[in-house]
Amino acid sequence: MQSFQQDCVELALRQWRAGKVDRRTLLSGLAALGAASLAPDEALAQAQRQLVMVNWGGLANQGFGNNYGAPFIAANPGWRVTQDSTGPSAGRIRSMVESGRVTWDLCDSSATSAIMLGGMNMLNRMDYSVLKRDDVIGPTFAMEHGAAPYSFSSVLVYDSTKFAQAPTGWADFWDLQKFPGTRLLRRDASGPLEAAQMSLGKDMANLYPLDVRACLARVREIRRNLVFWTGGAESEQFIRTGEAVMGQIWHTRAKVLEQESNGRFKFIWNQGVLQPGIFVSPRGNPGGEMAQKLLASMLANADQQVELLKFLGNGPTNPRAAAAVPEEFRRFNPTDPANARLQVPQDGIWLGANYQRVNADYVDMVTG
Repeated sequence: MQSFQQDCVELALRQWRAGKVDRRTLLSGLAALGAASLAPDEALAQAQRQLVMVNWGGLANQGFGNNYGAPFIAANPGWRVTQDSTGPSAGRIRSMVESGRVTWDLCDSSATSAIMLGGMNMLNRMDYSVLKRDDVIGPTFAMEHGAAPYSFSSVLVYDSTKFAQAPTGWADFWDLQKFPGTRLLRRDASGPLEAAQMSLGKDMANLYPLDVRACLARVREIRRNLVFWTGGAESEQFIRTGEAVMGQIWHTRAKVLEQESNGRFKFIWNQGVLQPGIFVSPRGNPGGEMAQKLLASMLANADQQVELLKFLGNGPTNPRAAAAVPEEFRRFNPTDPANARLQVPQDGIWLGANYQRVNADYVDMVTG
């Protein structure tokens, strides 16, 4: 199953290969995302007082130093930041901590993993005397065992040539008579179950805890009219080819579809599921508290978050960033106040506590 972070790297490389961005812009954007080249020898890295940040893949070299790394290094002489792009899955973090051979300092993870691994004592608690809660837009972005320097959303996208009127929310997604055609959902419970719950009319302000049985039954209602995606490129392709006329996909892919189709494929922020891009720190990390200082600088750097939005579409999480976003990019910013108020922030605490069971039931149902 492809993560959102992996898909961001794929999108960046696609823009570069198509000649839409130059190499410097590519390196800058991948660095802001936390996706640079593989780290050098770990022992040497620690001897040189380096922090190792782990991401989900990328080809950039030294790009991080031009973005989040530079201001951190300037404020902390003698320290360096290197990248490891081997992928910080929850299983690998757990294995590393249990073995007592931790070589990672910060990992691009998720709210779900932060809850699960944090509950197993695999992660450092966030020190909010170092990180500032005021540097994020809300409580879902500053968790006990992780914090988010970027955001993304799962939104409703549709082919505007197929319908006389535009869908306005998930109730329309489930209305096969008024909006006929095949639907698209992710082969993962995170996102689809929230959509199912909203389609049943539950108030967005009180969406959680989800009624899992009702949500699964709701998805089952349209099972014969559903196809499922596992990666961002696949989700985009399902819409482009007409295999699905409406779907729930990441907003970054929806942006590409809208722009490259000259508006044929549209998306709406209403009832989107706003999700934090959570970074975690494995317990026993070699860089100690300096890892939290690095994450604190990432949260505080509103200008760099805006650059990442302009490059890939990842939403800023610093509340001061919104005012710095150029007008032409606000339409695609998931945390712009006008867009954010239409969405529901995903409850990572509830999801983290229930994800393994709920996702297993969902996958069994959609693949059965």
